[in-house]
Amino acid sequence: MTGTVTHDPHPAAAGRPGRPLIVTEDPRLLDDLLRLCAAAGATPEVHTGVPDHGGGWDTAPLVLVGDDAARRVHGAARRREVVLVGRDQDDPGVWKRAVQIGADHVLMLPDGEQWLVDRIADVAEGVGHPALTVGVIGGRGGAGASTLACALAVTSAREGVRTLLVDADPLGGGLDVLLGGEGAEGLRWPAFAASRGRVGGGALEESLPELHALRVLSWDRGDCVAVPPQAVRAVLAAARRRGGTVVVDLPRRLDDGVAEVLAQLDLALLVVPADLRALAAAGRVASVVGMVVRDLRVAIRGPYAPGLDDREVARLLGLPLAGEVPVEPALLRPRSTAKPPGATGRGPLARFCTTFWEHALVEAGGPR
Repeated sequence: MTGTVTHDPHPAAAGRPGRPLIVTEDPRLLDDLLRLCAAAGATPEVHTGVPDHGGGWDTAPLVLVGDDAARRVHGAARRREVVLVGRDQDDPGVWKRAVQIGADHVLMLPDGEQWLVDRIADVAEGVGHPALTVGVIGGRGGAGASTLACALAVTSAREGVRTLLVDADPLGGGLDVLLGGEGAEGLRWPAFAASRGRVGGGALEESLPELHALRVLSWDRGDCVAVPPQAVRAVLAAARRRGGTVVVDLPRRLDDGVAEVLAQLDLALLVVPADLRALAAAGRVASVVGMVVRDLRVAIRGPYAPGLDDREVARLLGLPLAGEVPVEPALLRPRSTAKPPGATGRGPLARFCTTFWEHALVEAGGPR
């Protein structure tokens, strides 16, 4: 059982790692809390009462007070992110003690263990605002969605933003190839197929190949073409917890794993070539994706068929217009001479991506 008094975060918990503080002298409860801290990858500070001169009580991003110690911390300076932890589910006095010490949450073991592990892991990782997460999907095959996804990620990283590019299309050939890093060291999707529960955001980031100042989660050249939905959910949630931006290249086939990705997107771009056949195909994609993604926009790629322009394409699809995705001649050269999309920071595609991020970050409330 868990209960919440207030949700305001403590300033020390916002965006930087820290050591949680445990206050208890119950040996059994202490053993459990140390075990949960270890599971979350955190090393706590332990006291039987309020530390002398405030100490960790003032600075710890999270304070876990055993129910046995509530009386001893009564009168300590009020602060946020205090959790009162007990075992007696039927004790009505626990809420009164929580109010007396200014606790934000009341948690009973063992029922609340998973919630507590997640909360401890958050402060251990220094979790702040989640990443602005953008999906890119083609309205039809060959629309250029993968190129745009790479260009968006490269542009974001070039601006100094923590960026992770996720390849959600196992049949797409691999975004690491498009970025010229198919031989780069690091894990690919199959290594995460057995992931369950929570995946550490820092550990995920460090395990992935780093290409052009961004991290890339792509597919290897093996036979694995699917990852269980729960693993997709855990991995993408870990990527988002690190802040910055996450760009996802989506396949046009929608399965349970892709549905997990769609559910975590802040917005999606539907890349549509400006011809009638592409419009027909894109309409079917939009009808499915739009049921999950709350903010779906159309990015149009020319040349235009007679009678069409960007606003008419957006009107026919019933979607907001994100802009026109330009064709970059340099990207049509052989891979041995071409640079990754958006890598130079110059040209029409780079300008499109820069403008997109400027608008998207403003809408999201600023850099994350």
